[in-house]
Amino acid sequence: MDNFKNTNKARRYKAHASIFGTTQIHLRNPWTIALWSVSFPGFGHLLLNKYLRGFSLILWEIFINQKVQLNQAIVYSFTGHFEAAKEVLDVRLVLMYMPVYLFAIWDSYRTTVDLNNIYILAKRENAPFNSFTISAFEINYLDKRNPLMAVLWSMTIPSLGQLYVHRIVLAVFTLVWTAVFIYYSHFLEGFIYLFIGDIDKSTASLKAQWVLYIPSLYFFTIYDSYVSVVENNKLFEDEQKGYLKSHYQRSIFNLKKVSKVENVQIFATFEHSTYLELAISELEEKGIKNILAVPLNNRKEERKLFDNLHQSDGVSLISKGLILAFLFSTIGITRGFVLEWGPIIWGLIGAGSGFLIGFLIDLFIKKVIKRKQRLLRGKNSEVILIVECEEHQKEHVENILWKRLALGVAELNQK
Repeated sequence: MDNFKNTNKARRYKAHASIFGTTQIHLRNPWTIALWSVSFPGFGHLLLNKYLRGFSLILWEIFINQKVQLNQAIVYSFTGHFEAAKEVLDVRLVLMYMPVYLFAIWDSYRTTVDLNNIYILAKRENAPFNSFTISAFEINYLDKRNPLMAVLWSMTIPSLGQLYVHRIVLAVFTLVWTAVFIYYSHFLEGFIYLFIGDIDKSTASLKAQWVLYIPSLYFFTIYDSYVSVVENNKLFEDEQKGYLKSHYQRSIFNLKKVSKVENVQIFATFEHSTYLELAISELEEKGIKNILAVPLNNRKEERKLFDNLHQSDGVSLISKGLILAFLFSTIGITRGFVLEWGPIIWGLIGAGSGFLIGFLIDLFIKKVIKRKQRLLRGKNSEVILIVECEEHQKEHVENILWKRLALGVAELNQK
């Protein structure tokens, strides 16, 4: 069951909530999407919610890479064993690899440009969409979540961040392949040997052909879960603004004069959250019907470094960092097979170095070159709620507003 039945009268829609997740169109940087396709064909398409194409490209990449032994050849090349790299490659299939690889990059870039244009048109049309769905197997709903929590869960095991943001299909897919890569690469075995100080045994236990899959998958799941939470938060605010304007901006509400002499008007400010709707629902349950809700556009100032539960502008300072973390960690792992500290340590050093460099590049672009604006720091008043009630109800109304996390409450009595 959905809270909105699509009549298909609108030409374009911004989002759709199903039991498997929330699919939405939003603005993306085509180059960022293309770079994720460079890291692993199919990842760019998954970021665009094009699952069938993304899964197909990923399965093809794994199949052809295993047949060709491309990852093993990369390790041999980076460690200077060029003859061994030539010998390990399967020449019967190696020429089939590049066309599909280049197609994945080109198609993800092209699709991003198309979807950006479609989003602009869909936003102007502003057609309603379902934000709540329930079935016998699952429940999905729009809500605000914390991007930092998505990152932290993704850093433990890839796919947990996707589960946090309710991207069920992608979570199952990434969890299965995480288990496959970890098992066949002997990564945990190598990590245990490294932990007890036996670097040589740790290096010898790792299977290079499988271990090189891990960096791209690991950092992709972090990036995808972070961006998904940020964009879902923005979508929640947008949907709630539309709901408040259509249901709680009635023409009968008189701001200049209360309807009765014994009535008072109580003003409260809220952030966009489910607590705001809980407050309105509880007030209506108590028989208070004269309610006005006005969503605000807040003043701008310098952009925050990271999005959070309360502020999500969608301009991320970790995009280049995670891409470079994948790239540098892959280089670190391949070189680590012949260096003293081994692949795992050099992979971690590469990941940290890549992320720091990418973060500094994004920070320089945002702070020095573009100087874009963003919302004020801290918690912002995003909605003004005005409640008209009788004098004897005043204290009860204020208690409800405070209980539902109002940022401020004031009374206007015109007696």
